[in-house]
Amino acid sequence: MKTFKLFLSMAVLMVSLAAFGQKNENINVKSSQIMWEGKKVVGAHNGTVQFKSGSLTTQKGKLTGGNFVVDMTSIVVKDLEAGKGKEKLEGHLKSDDFFGVDNFAESSLVFKNVKDMGKNTYKVKADLTIKGKTNPVEFNATFNGKEGMAKITVDRTLYDIKYGSGSFFDNLGDKAIDNEFTLDITVKL
Repeated sequence: MKTFKLFLSMAVLMVSLAAFGQKNENINVKSSQIMWEGKKVVGAHNGTVQFKSGSLTTQKGKLTGGNFVVDMTSIVVKDLEAGKGKEKLEGHLKSDDFFGVDNFAESSLVFKNVKDMGKNTYKVKADLTIKGKTNPVEFNATFNGKEGMAKITVDRTLYDIKYGSGSFFDNLGDKAIDNEFTLDITVKL
């Protein structure tokens, strides 16, 4: 019975989308990318994390929605070389101090509202889920019908990632890590 209800719900959704001229297209997870950067008092680190799945919803070529799942186990550090701290930092980022990937292997971003600002630019309000905690985020995005780009600033402390945060720990000195990190996202259909 549950399977039938799920099937019926999906059919109603597909008919509704078609009736309004909306199109839902999967992203190409191999050519889409997420670049991250985290800063600290004495420098920064950067790298990548991979999409697991995702889609964009459009109407008459205009962006109207989106939904993405990220494979948190795919975190890679790009600014350090193998044998020179790369593996250590990757392991630390995957640990419970940061993203806890053994328990939270996926993160997600679900668009809630998309406002067309003209010239292929959009203001997006979305829900970002990391480590099982969901918080709203807002960002600007561009979308030309085939490719989209966005830069999102995330306050990690809202997702219970407090390691090295000067907001929670005293006397960190030059070992303090910024509460915010950035994600530069490029998606291709």
